[in-house]
Amino acid sequence: MDITAHMHTLGRQARTASRAMARADGATRNRALLLIAEAIEREADALRSANGQDMDAARASGLAPAMLDRLALSSAAIATMVTGLRQIAELPDPIGEISNMKVRPTGIQVGQMRVPLGVIGIIYEARPNVTVDAAGLCIKSGNAAILRGGSEAIHCNRALAKLVAEGLQEAGLPLEAVQVVDTTDRAAVGALITMPQYVDVIVPRGGKGLIARLMEESTVPMIKHLDGICHVYIDAKADLEKALPVAFNAKCHRYGTCNTMETLLVSREIAPAVLPRLAQLYQTKEVELRADPESFAILAGYPHLVAATDEDWSTEYLAPILAVKIVAGIDEAIDHINTYSSKHTDAIITEDFSGAMRFLKEVDSASVMVNASTRFADGFEYGLGAEIGISNDKLHARGPVGLEGLTSLKYVVFGHGEIRQ
Repeated sequence: MDITAHMHTLGRQARTASRAMARADGATRNRALLLIAEAIEREADALRSANGQDMDAARASGLAPAMLDRLALSSAAIATMVTGLRQIAELPDPIGEISNMKVRPTGIQVGQMRVPLGVIGIIYEARPNVTVDAAGLCIKSGNAAILRGGSEAIHCNRALAKLVAEGLQEAGLPLEAVQVVDTTDRAAVGALITMPQYVDVIVPRGGKGLIARLMEESTVPMIKHLDGICHVYIDAKADLEKALPVAFNAKCHRYGTCNTMETLLVSREIAPAVLPRLAQLYQTKEVELRADPESFAILAGYPHLVAATDEDWSTEYLAPILAVKIVAGIDEAIDHINTYSSKHTDAIITEDFSGAMRFLKEVDSASVMVNASTRFADGFEYGLGAEIGISNDKLHARGPVGLEGLTSLKYVVFGHGEIRQ
């Protein structure tokens, strides 16, 4: 196969399909989503079987535990995909919405209309659920999508692609509105990210290595984050009955996700009370604690204790490892986070309203939380139905990217024959 020629064919087809998707009414797009949801429910057993093939191959190849966790497609994960599609279908249709209308002194009316971006290329690793989330959001927002999943999930992605195609066809939408790249050749990625004539934006969802490569090579704009170095800061005025479960959940709910806490900051005033109790919780999961000198002294005797190095403050572990640091208070916490955070998600645990508001205003991250686990930084949990990715950029889209992040605004003008004098 000539990979470049093949990818250009997909690009041309996607560009044509994107025009049909932009014309399609909201009811038709919603019908496609609901048909895909029904097909996934019907074929749940077949999807689990296909995922089983992928899991067997991944284990045999020595895929890391964090990646195996992302690859697994449980019954609960399938149900979540179905729920996500139905939630997306229920969301208001953003396409064609006109806002900010103003009458100018000349008599013309000026406003903004929300429109699709066009063709979106999504590149992801070992996450078959992304195939459905991305397809659903692109269909709802009137875009066409080219999906390039990781080779680890090829059997499951092929099975899902057939179900998406079935739903599109039954709804009367072009099959080329969602195309899954059916090759594991890495050259397909290089071609996809250098086709600005066909692709309007790239959304990479994968490891740091993949995204770093794309940042260097892509000639298409991207919506992306490089890594997820997320913090929880336990303030001196924290309620420990909130702090303990939040700090445990933020680290231990899942290790292999970008919104998992990687560094715990604790106010010096409260550290002797909170750290031993947290250590007991972390010990149940055999979490390795990489501690600064002060916290190391408090945690002496903990079986999985290691002295932290400077490198630990800027490391995304994606594993049962947690960096721990004692800070003087909120000023040092904010300074540490703004120095080492990847600008993804950071949280404060406190009962001090003014301190909480300072944290929200001054921490320069895409999601900033008060008294809640960082694991909530997710499009589904934010009520977006699903997400196509998370952006820590500041232009166009920031945080979990749902429907609005896949659209743009253009100015529209209504006149009555006015001419400029």
